[in-house]
Amino acid sequence: MSEFDATRQRRSHHPAAPLSRRHMPVGFDISLRNYTQGRSVRIPADHGPAQSLRGFDPDYRNIVDYIVRITHRIWETDAREVAYIGACYAPDSRVFDDYGLQLGSAKIIADTRHTTGAFPDIVLDAEEVIWAGDDEVGFHTSHLTRILGTNDGPSRYGPATGAKIDMPVIANCVALENDIFLEHVLYNTSAMLKQLGLDLWAEAERLAADPPPGWPRSPEVWDELRRAAAPEWPLSLAEPVEGFDPDAFARQVHDSIWNGDGSALEADYAPDFPFEGTTERKFAGQAAYVDYVDALRTAFPDLAHQVDEVYWMGNDAEGFLISTRWSAEGSHAGGGLYREPTGAPCQIWGITQWRVEGGQIAQEWQLFNEFDLMMQIARARRGAD
Repeated sequence: MSEFDATRQRRSHHPAAPLSRRHMPVGFDISLRNYTQGRSVRIPADHGPAQSLRGFDPDYRNIVDYIVRITHRIWETDAREVAYIGACYAPDSRVFDDYGLQLGSAKIIADTRHTTGAFPDIVLDAEEVIWAGDDEVGFHTSHLTRILGTNDGPSRYGPATGAKIDMPVIANCVALENDIFLEHVLYNTSAMLKQLGLDLWAEAERLAADPPPGWPRSPEVWDELRRAAAPEWPLSLAEPVEGFDPDAFARQVHDSIWNGDGSALEADYAPDFPFEGTTERKFAGQAAYVDYVDALRTAFPDLAHQVDEVYWMGNDAEGFLISTRWSAEGSHAGGGLYREPTGAPCQIWGITQWRVEGGQIAQEWQLFNEFDLMMQIARARRGAD
């Protein structure tokens, strides 16, 4: 425990307050690209411009500095202070991950020690931090990280394989007074298992029979996952503005692509935009994106997608970075991507980050709970056997 943590009074911050339009940064003074000086350094000597961080450890200069340096301190320094999680995650933290709801900082510490044991050389390299909020309502951060490491230790997935992993992870957190108390994180488990050389369906079937903590989600947990930190009304309706509105844009594009006719793809995406997603999906351009969407919608013909939370930073001149957390329900009634249909009702949720320039999406990163989805299907198939 740090000296700072030992002297402060901790309180519960639940439930997380939703953001208003005034909480969205209108520039990039405090941003990862400035912090890392265009990726030329990972952690700068001066830690960036000062920002009001009431209740945070005074060692941190701003919210980007906080997110990047606590990650580095916990996962990568020579000392590897895994126990420091107890100082920056609330004792009553609620973490929605690939498997379900994990409760409390002690569970996060145990899971982190498991992972660092399996990947002793692990590196978590920040690729983007989209943030909004302040030290009154809470800082909301969407942290895109590249995880690199070598599987030199045993894990819950079996003995060490010696395989290397390289995959994106996205964690959307809410923090107040040095405590992350709410998190939606997608670890891209399917990509990791694939890179370890494991058969995804065999693992899905094994874990569906002997599930990890938090799985399967109850209806109550699923409802909380979707509504946590979400505004009562979309900001585009509650606080309408003229001109380009990131909230309206995100909601309209997602609705068009996942619920509608997909016309937003040609209108709102740059022709050759790069995409990186779940289970090593990586492609460029609108045609490849159409194929990706069609495969998912074929597997779930009645897919009903909703946007749960949107926040952003930027302006018309410099462009925008937008984080969208979304969820969907659908029946596994189609074949193809997930084998023969089971008819099972399934839960899908994801986080999308966009770089928007000139009113068009110039780049997309998107993760969803694909391995969990395969476990849901495997469980339904077991029940049918």
